[in-house]
Amino acid sequence: MDSTLAKGLAVLEWLARQQRDCRLVEVAQAFGLARSNAHRTLQTLVECGWVQQNTSSSTYRPSLRLFELGALVEDGLDLKSLIHPLLAQLAQSSGEAIHLTVLEGTEIIYLDKFDSPLPVAAYSRIGGRAPAYCVASGKALLAAIGHDASSLRALFGKLVPHTPHTLTDIEALQAELLRSRARGWAENRQEWRLGVCGLGAPIFNARGQAVAAIGISVPSIRFQRAQARTLSEQLIACARDASQLLGYFSGGENTSPSLIATQRRHS
Repeated sequence: MDSTLAKGLAVLEWLARQQRDCRLVEVAQAFGLARSNAHRTLQTLVECGWVQQNTSSSTYRPSLRLFELGALVEDGLDLKSLIHPLLAQLAQSSGEAIHLTVLEGTEIIYLDKFDSPLPVAAYSRIGGRAPAYCVASGKALLAAIGHDASSLRALFGKLVPHTPHTLTDIEALQAELLRSRARGWAENRQEWRLGVCGLGAPIFNARGQAVAAIGISVPSIRFQRAQARTLSEQLIACARDASQLLGYFSGGENTSPSLIATQRRHS
């Protein structure tokens, strides 16, 4: 690995995530670099047009060139093709029906799917639609958006029951969405179709926006507590990997320990 290039890219990413002007000493401290080394890195980024320097305050921030490049990459993404291999892996490991959905108004649309090979299985159709408040992937997207009771009421009006288990109270739906947002996945227990349960988790893009969701549909006869726990863990891992493919950064350390170690060895 080219350590100089890696260091420059890590510094650029760190600056972008601060969302404010940063001083030289902050960069040096964040990466364990000598001030002279941090200064050379920043000046290289400035000369290449990726970073702007405020000469009056001696601070640095990313230039709009980073935004322009990101917009070009995002425009060229084929969400379905990009996520398809991850869905295939989840389908194989879970043995259940897997689908990729997006939110359009009050409904979700199925973009991609893998059917379960088991004799008793849930079914969905690519291009099909379902009420977002009744299915797990739809609730996962609604939860990620962060709707309150008033916005849910404005969006859906009256919640129509599709089975005896459908949530028809706005406050109850909001409470469930809050739980889903906190744990990272949503659940459907026969709310859209009798005998069919499901789990859903959102996929985020580089801007932190929920742009799609991955869902697992399971016949209710197999949807016991232990099975739901195992599937939710597999689902969250798949959604996390999909989000990372889209450039999403969930927080934590600014760079990996191995990258920081490499930078220090070569600083």
